[in-house]
Amino acid sequence: MSSRILKTGLVQQSCGDSRDDNLATSVAAIRALAAEGAELVVLQELHTSRYFCQIEDPALFDLAEPIPGPSCDTLSAVARECNVVLLASLFERRAPGLAHNTAVVFERDGQLLGRYRKMHIPDDPGYYEKFYFTPGDLGFKPIDTSVGRLGVLVCWDQWFPEGARLMALAGADVLIYPTAIGWDPNDSAEEQARQRDAWITVQRGHAVANGLPVIACNRVGHEPDPAGGPGAQFWGSSFVCGPQGEFLARADGDATNLRVDIDLGRAESVRRIWPFLRDRRIDAYAGLTQRYLDHQQD
Repeated sequence: MSSRILKTGLVQQSCGDSRDDNLATSVAAIRALAAEGAELVVLQELHTSRYFCQIEDPALFDLAEPIPGPSCDTLSAVARECNVVLLASLFERRAPGLAHNTAVVFERDGQLLGRYRKMHIPDDPGYYEKFYFTPGDLGFKPIDTSVGRLGVLVCWDQWFPEGARLMALAGADVLIYPTAIGWDPNDSAEEQARQRDAWITVQRGHAVANGLPVIACNRVGHEPDPAGGPGAQFWGSSFVCGPQGEFLARADGDATNLRVDIDLGRAESVRRIWPFLRDRRIDAYAGLTQRYLDHQQD
């Protein structure tokens, strides 16, 4: 099987209160990665602001913006300037009181090719996303670009194998997860390690089960809780793995850029020896469309 190299860059950054400063940090990283040869650059979830979902505050809807909109203008311009396909993540204002957590993809010429609206929305302590984000309504559809078919999902989607599978079945060349996930600083070191390891493991499992490379790009840094709680310590640890779950690149917990080459052609050879899509029992999976199967004894 022939190689098809995707020259990829990930931007793992910390975010402050200034949208302009956060975007400037992203733009500088995009330029740096393009100078290193990146053809696809991936930004983390909600990279234009702090992770505001630690609290429920109607005033924070002011952070939302239309797509296209001001951030899209900046990102489109840098994609065109750097001749890269760019994946970004925005708080989309669709209508008054209607907003989404939305990933957008720009082509090398700056064209907005498509968007993915986050499908799975968490509602946990420190992650009150259901207050802000309406669940996505665009389905699990890869976005076609000049560098391949991108199976774009977002953060909490990482824990659900169904989304990864549907992207694979729709012909995605790679699964990509812009992310904002971290620890409660009050958790023990052992619990923190378990959480991070679970996050890495489940995504490597998506790579293995679907015979596809996976890109996970997370944010870093401590972000205070406006309500006075302990805040969130985002753990970084962005990584890229191949179609057998093998690590191709890994970051630690600091702000950094990752440049990694992904051989998209390996998926073909891996799927020939591990033909999971061939052996799926699609005649026996009807129960997957149910919330829960209540088993009763005969």
